[in-house]
Amino acid sequence: MQCRGFIRSKAQLLALQKKFKADALIGAEFGISRQAVHQMRVKFGVPAIKDKFAKRNEAIYKAYSRGVEVSSLAVKYRRSTSQLYRILKRYK
Repeated sequence: MQCRGFIRSKAQLLALQKKFKADALIGAEFGISRQAVHQMRVKFGVPAIKDKFAKRNEAIYKAYSRGVEVSSLAVKYRRSTSQLYRILKRYK
């Protein structure tokens, strides 16, 4: 991998996205912020990886549907209750 510096091409960004899966991790590799990587994705027309947490979110929804309380799910998945409500809202 290239030493610390900037991402120079769309192909390079796609390869990094495939390897690291997250803007923050790509940024850490190059010593730049997550937001800078996001801006490069926009510049090169590279979409974000969708539903990185689809399996987790589906498990949360299924547990909630079975009657598990949001506060219990928040503890189990180490997320805030407000984030859990946002996840559940997407499934309604």
